[in-house]
Amino acid sequence: MKRVSVINENSTGRNTKFKDNKTGNTMSRSEFVKKIKNGQYRNYHVRTINYVKTPCSNPDKLTSNNLD
Repeated sequence: MKRVSVINENSTGRNTKFKDNKTGNTMSRSEFVKKIKNGQYRNYHVRTINYVKTPCSNPDKLTSNNLD
């Protein structure tokens, strides 16, 4: 099972809500970004896309950490 899943997107396709499948907690984009920066999700990183901090899975061969 993937650690984090996207559960909501806005009309442009930007991921806005996430669910931690291990804990069951849901997070907004900004909450997930903060947790990534605090080291709570080491298989993810933050990129700035169109001036918005955006959670992304690390570029690796794992599919278990992909956000979809």
